[in-house]
Amino acid sequence: MSDLTPQSETPTPTTDKITQAARETIYLCNFRVSVDGEWLCLRELNDISLTPDPEPAHEDPKDPIAIERLNLMNMAKLSIKGLIESALNLGRTLDSDYAPLQQFFVVMEHCLKHGLKAKKTFLGQNKSFWGPLELVEKLTPEAGEITASVKDLPGLKTPLGRGRAWLRLALMQKKLSDYMKTIINRKDLLSEFYEPNALMMEEEGAVIAGLLVGLNVIDANLCMKGEDLDSQVGVIDFSMYLKDGGHSSKSAEGDDQITSILDQKNYVEELNRHLSASVNNLQAKVDALEKSNTKLTEELAVANNRIITLQEDVERVKEESSFQLESRKASSANGQTLGETRKQLKEETLLRLDVERELEVQIGMRQEVELSMKMLEKDVCEKQDSLVELRQQLEDLRAINQQLSHKSQSAESSSKQKSDAIARLEEKINQMSGTIKQLESSDKHLVKQARTLSSAAEKLLQLQQQQ
Repeated sequence: MSDLTPQSETPTPTTDKITQAARETIYLCNFRVSVDGEWLCLRELNDISLTPDPEPAHEDPKDPIAIERLNLMNMAKLSIKGLIESALNLGRTLDSDYAPLQQFFVVMEHCLKHGLKAKKTFLGQNKSFWGPLELVEKLTPEAGEITASVKDLPGLKTPLGRGRAWLRLALMQKKLSDYMKTIINRKDLLSEFYEPNALMMEEEGAVIAGLLVGLNVIDANLCMKGEDLDSQVGVIDFSMYLKDGGHSSKSAEGDDQITSILDQKNYVEELNRHLSASVNNLQAKVDALEKSNTKLTEELAVANNRIITLQEDVERVKEESSFQLESRKASSANGQTLGETRKQLKEETLLRLDVERELEVQIGMRQEVELSMKMLEKDVCEKQDSLVELRQQLEDLRAINQQLSHKSQSAESSSKQKSDAIARLEEKINQMSGTIKQLESSDKHLVKQARTLSSAAEKLLQLQQQQ
């Protein structure tokens, strides 16, 4: 422990934080975790100094916090890859006692705890990743069902237990990757719970969120009513990932084909689900455009009626003004009457100009409505074309899905035929071994008879010689 203690006599607050984090995760910063093919490599780092430079110009490659992030990311890669491979080889729904699944939750717990800010309570300092997970409900409303289920679970008394239950429910719902990406993209909200150099605040968190997409191919059925999630001790078991020198296991060709077919089938189903959602969204948009189109058609009809009414009013005003002019010309002798006529004519002229302006405005509005109607019709046609294309793609994907299912069935039948052939060959081998044993016994019997005959011949020869 002497190399892990900073040599500064007056430690700064940053130095205290780094030293405390390094002591809490000594197994992660004393070794560098890397991936060698499919296995875990632990390389000891004796030259790591936990005292940071006073003014670092860039990220120090020997920074213990950076090493912890890299180690946790590599452990998450190995854990997720091992869980997917073992689950596909197992070929059934996973339960709570499955060891790779337990180790995956332990690794995820360490990733979420990395760089958490300690909250002071009346019982002391408390670090829990339940707070960041509660943000998912605010950012994604569909996650509210998981949060409500966790809060209703009996026996959960601590935030740590609720966070562990949330991870298990999200995995069963096959939404863990989506929820992690949602909160990682909102670093402004995560800064309330994590330090700036925490895993969730750096690019390693985004990498882990991307790796979690692969877990959508496995099915898990976890019962949490009897589990004590509050008091479990989460320790990473490195022995599950260390390379064995004598290990030379290779999967058979048939198993590889079945695994690849299952992966393709799961991918096509996921793509099919996304396309169905996009088709539903486009259908809803088309319905909304049709409603707005109907509303604009009604408004256009009202505007046309208003224009016709204004045109009739203009004609009537013109007729009245011409009639008044003629009548005023007949009584032009009277000056006062002429003045009043001029005044009325001026008023009628102004009224006519106002009506003409209003008519021009209504005509412009009508043209705009017609233009918007044409644009809406064009947009609806484009949406309908894209909807037809998406439906065609959906049909193609369904056909591919059926082909893949037929391929998987044929692969299973071929594997059964191979196993039957192997059984028949083994039966023939057993029959041949029995025949060989019989031949050997008959051979021994013939040898004995030959020896008896030879001894009898010798005796006869001796008798003949004596005679």
